[in-house]
Amino acid sequence: MPDAIMLFAAGFGTRMGALTADRPKPLIEVAGRALLDHALDLAEAHGPLRKVVNAHYRAEQIEMHLAGRDVSVSIEEPDILDTGGGLRAALPLLGANPVFTLNTDAIWSGPNPLDLLADAWDPARMDALLLCVPLARAIGRQGGGDFRIDADVRLTRGGDLVYSGAQILKTGGLADIPETVFSLNLLWNRMAQADRLCGLTYPGTWCDVGRPDGIPLAESLLAGRSDV
Repeated sequence: MPDAIMLFAAGFGTRMGALTADRPKPLIEVAGRALLDHALDLAEAHGPLRKVVNAHYRAEQIEMHLAGRDVSVSIEEPDILDTGGGLRAALPLLGANPVFTLNTDAIWSGPNPLDLLADAWDPARMDALLLCVPLARAIGRQGGGDFRIDADVRLTRGGDLVYSGAQILKTGGLADIPETVFSLNLLWNRMAQADRLCGLTYPGTWCDVGRPDGIPLAESLLAGRSDV
């Protein structure tokens, strides 16, 4: 069972436009609290976990925001490493066991996604378990889906399920990827070829906060409005 979580917070947030001119996207506020804090709430509510946040763009602000808290920061310098490279660089802080990873640019309404992943995790037949949301419950999503889940809970590309940014992942395969900067998609593709990339459907609602118009949508979701 995972005993650590990686929260991705290193990106430039270019889709946020002027909002990220002076701060990193994870520190943009939704309902009066930073996106990063909303994500950390999920980790803390799940139970004891080693918490690691990566940082690159305006990393010093991430460090200051987390000062005095039980969270380690993995600084990516001089270059940003993308999700796969960033996760691999943080492994000394995360340990060798499977880990949770969680994007910090989403808001959730429903069960704790980490609890659901932990309950469904089966390391004997899974190398990764990705939590996905049907397009109809993916508020603020622009574009189509990412995956479909078959009867054996294996994932294939296409379909109307959106990857939510939450997963459990075995990290051993990261050592076999020669690139320094790379997406976790490379590792997922290898797992899929071995029939060990699996998925779980989230029963609640999820809001993408990757663009400015996602902020009021997320705040409405948190307020319990039915018109989002």
